[in-house]
Amino acid sequence: MDKDRIAGAAKQVKGTAKEVAGKVIGDAKLQGEGKAEKVAGKVQNAVGGAKDALKDK
Repeated sequence: MDKDRIAGAAKQVKGTAKEVAGKVIGDAKLQGEGKAEKVAGKVQNAVGGAKDALKDK
């Protein structure tokens, strides 16, 4: 498993936590940051998946 996949998954979890916290306390900025971090984590996870696929070939 590529390190990008691990880091991407961690960013997704952190982003989700920020997004939920933003919703709970009514902080739109924190909620937006969480969404952005979640998307960045998905992208990084996808990059790691592509690297893993190339290593397997």
